[in-house]
Amino acid sequence: MNGASREALAAARERLDALTDSTSVQAGSLADELAAVTALLDREVSLRRVLTDPAQAGEAKAELAQRLLGTQVSGPAADLVAGMVRSRWSQSRDLVDALEELADTADLTAAQQAGKLDDVEDELFRFGRIVSGSTELRAALTDRKATTSAKGELLRSLLGGRAQPATERLVTRLVTAPRGRSLESGLESLSKLAADRRNRMVATVTSAVPLSDAQKQRLGAVLAKLYGRTMHLNLDVDPEVLGGIRVQVGDEVINGSLADRIEDASRRLAG
Repeated sequence: MNGASREALAAARERLDALTDSTSVQAGSLADELAAVTALLDREVSLRRVLTDPAQAGEAKAELAQRLLGTQVSGPAADLVAGMVRSRWSQSRDLVDALEELADTADLTAAQQAGKLDDVEDELFRFGRIVSGSTELRAALTDRKATTSAKGELLRSLLGGRAQPATERLVTRLVTAPRGRSLESGLESLSKLAADRRNRMVATVTSAVPLSDAQKQRLGAVLAKLYGRTMHLNLDVDPEVLGGIRVQVGDEVINGSLADRIEDASRRLAG
């Protein structure tokens, strides 16, 4: 997003945080309601355009949203959406993207309030690794011919009782309503969003053997000092890493593996 949409999304995030800070608002229920509104506006293109029409007064658009949603969702959810349509959006689709992000954020907030955000982050990462390692599973989850109910049932068999409720809801929404996103990019976006809940960055750490608790703590401290932010570590084990570790933070790779050092030395000798 850029321009007006970026400003509108920032304001919506602040309103969501204010809502979920209230003990009277259940973040998980709010997530479900925002997801339902996302699906509605993604499906009803003409309505979406009306609610984002810059030629219409913001208050008129807010009143329309309240009339349409007032009996379908809770007061806090309707108020949040009304506030969003008062804002200016660069593109009508940006409103839907923003609602989708807020729904995901509300679910992550519910996990955070329950003290389970770390679990959700780890489960999202592990699920991504499972998908990337199984072409059959990925094909089943991304099959356009498969029904939403069939995909949901498959996910329940995989995650039901084995993952946090927030994880199951987030992944189910991503799989059943990808809205043009690939499964991999969607999972990556969810992981980043989860990290942002704690103002943390995510580092993917690959090592030949599992790291000890002491090693994880030292690595986390070093990366936090390097980047100036608390770092969440997604840990992966790859026997082909001969020694040391490989750390990726966003697009940046900190390569400390013995295998890569050998390859680098070989290139230098060959040169």
